[in-house]
Amino acid sequence: MAEDVEKLKQRWPLLDYLQRLNWVAQPAGYGFEFVGLCPLHEDTRPSFYVNARKNLSFRQTLTYLEQRSAPPVKADDSAAVLEEAAAFYQEQLDRYPEAWRYLNGRGVHDVALTQELRIGYAPGGNLRRHLTTAGYSFDFLRRVGLLNPLGRDAFYARVVFPCAQGGRIVNLYGRSLGDAFPHRFLPGPKGGLYAWDRVQHCPEMIVVEGLFDYVVLRQAGFHHLTCALGNHLSAYQFRQLCDRPRTVYLTFDFDANGSGQQAAQRLVDRLRARGIHSRRVLLPDGHDPNSFFVQGGDAQQFQSLLEAAQP
Repeated sequence: MAEDVEKLKQRWPLLDYLQRLNWVAQPAGYGFEFVGLCPLHEDTRPSFYVNARKNLSFRQTLTYLEQRSAPPVKADDSAAVLEEAAAFYQEQLDRYPEAWRYLNGRGVHDVALTQELRIGYAPGGNLRRHLTTAGYSFDFLRRVGLLNPLGRDAFYARVVFPCAQGGRIVNLYGRSLGDAFPHRFLPGPKGGLYAWDRVQHCPEMIVVEGLFDYVVLRQAGFHHLTCALGNHLSAYQFRQLCDRPRTVYLTFDFDANGSGQQAAQRLVDRLRARGIHSRRVLLPDGHDPNSFFVQGGDAQQFQSLLEAAQP
């Protein structure tokens, strides 16, 4: 095992790998120690520490990187199984009351909208049987990331959102109902801006960080809307926003340490440099759009925030 670990470290230096994902590292301590926003979930303050000398230490991390160092599954090969998995998860949603209790607690009540967005639920324990019966091998499902090395559903006890691009599902996002790690994507690209196909021609665009932000705003009647799946846009997502003249309203988290608004301001500056009009929507302290509506905000109040957005 020790020899295998060393080989994997040499093949995948952790700091190099993270920087390929555009992780921004700041020195922390002496020499080989760095800190930054966690690349695995929607972090708001630097909490992810890397020691470039120690590199890797946890078995779970090794398993993850072994999967990533294996030959990647081509998008054309994964599209069909992701479609099958998304359809399966969508069928489960109404069968598990705990899933709807969670959605209601996050302010999601519109059944028609959940069906349109194909929101589902992963109860765990039955995805492997369903997909292997459909003809997919265990090894392939592991490589796609739907199953963990023990054969269990990677999205166990999570509400699941399909992420599509060009009419094809390219990834899945799962949000935990319990104490498990809250955010999860499959290995590989997340795709472009969420639901971009339906809004790409809009002259005005609201951009939010999270998918629950997106859902509550759609429920409230805001349709010129997309989601960046975090507050750091990929190069492809940035190009999407710049594909035509428009006004962009950045509605990022208004957290206590200011990281959401700092990210929004950086993006405003980048968009302006490309000739795109952009404004920061200033939510009440401590709020994101989801919590704003869950705690009593309404469409008229949010519209007022849009009108007061700062350039």
